[in-house]
Amino acid sequence: MISVSILEELIEGYEGWLKPEAVFQEDTVSGGIALHLENGTVDKIQPVVELPYRTALRSVPGVVSVGFIDLQVNGGGGVMLNNDPTAEGVLTIARAHRLGGTVGLLPTVVTDRPEIIRQAAEAVLAVWGQEGVLGIHIEGPHINPIRKGAHNPRFIRPLDCETLDLIESLRACRLPVMLTLAPEMVAPGQIAELVKMGVIVSAGHTDATADQVETAISEGLSCFTHLYNGMSQITAREPGVVGKALISDQPCGIIADGYHVDKRVIQLAFVIPKRRGRIFVVSDAMATWNGPDHFDLYGEPIKLSGGKLVNQEGVLSGAHIDMARCVSNLLDFGIPAAEALAAATTVPAATIGLPRIGTLLGANQSSLVLIGQMPIDK
Repeated sequence: MISVSILEELIEGYEGWLKPEAVFQEDTVSGGIALHLENGTVDKIQPVVELPYRTALRSVPGVVSVGFIDLQVNGGGGVMLNNDPTAEGVLTIARAHRLGGTVGLLPTVVTDRPEIIRQAAEAVLAVWGQEGVLGIHIEGPHINPIRKGAHNPRFIRPLDCETLDLIESLRACRLPVMLTLAPEMVAPGQIAELVKMGVIVSAGHTDATADQVETAISEGLSCFTHLYNGMSQITAREPGVVGKALISDQPCGIIADGYHVDKRVIQLAFVIPKRRGRIFVVSDAMATWNGPDHFDLYGEPIKLSGGKLVNQEGVLSGAHIDMARCVSNLLDFGIPAAEALAAATTVPAATIGLPRIGTLLGANQSSLVLIGQMPIDK
């Protein structure tokens, strides 16, 4: 298991050259690299051998990387966004995940009553930019009941003016919005309408055919939510959403807790050439992370059992994990260090149109992490 710390908390305002064991940048993990910090920002990156003789260096053990970016965070610190759609609730969730090196996140509200989704969106907007809050992920309610997972079918509904008006108001404020929907459950042209607003439209909880997904992509669908889970599978004569996702150019999120997806299937996604640089991990975390071992969702108890979160029917209901554990799991699954870190940093940053937050040069030390016990690719 890797260890992760926010760099700022370890070096206490240090300015000058820093020499970590290795540095992650531009999708590589390299040793022999020094970082120069000035006014809390990385303003130079240079090979140690190119520094002037006797340059003062402060060595730190571990790998320096930009912090983790999590695009699907339902809860943390004892708070579920659906249950506490307030500004303080959002901040509590963000702080709970920052403890593990997550410096940017999309608080995620799942299928619920329109007023709950609106309250959650307004809460995120109110604290946008604080504690790493990058925007909002609205997962549902415009999904397919056949692939609902733990979402409550009572609140599933067609894409309507309620959602469109809400998203239009959020985008008018320039708040980044990711919307997970089932392509087969929306009317022709609606995905294009959302994309025109600047929404990141992602396919999830969907029973679509590959042809339906292709049509959605032609309208601007640009992502897939938790690949393999909650979507139609590959068969001999129908690729389904999974098959189309694996051969598409669109980025795919994966829940890397070891329960939602078998490690061998995760390995498959990473070895497909077309997927290189287009797989990102998400925690899909719930209130139990850095919180109690249970919570309620839709008034139903969800409990932590053997590392899994399940409802009374035994259905997986989110994950008990954070991004640091996701990266550690990827390493245990045999994913190279550079690809594992990219899946938690540069790829999700690019997915939501914010590539700069996945870039080391120019990064503030409060958004950098030091990772210990991490194997270095040879």
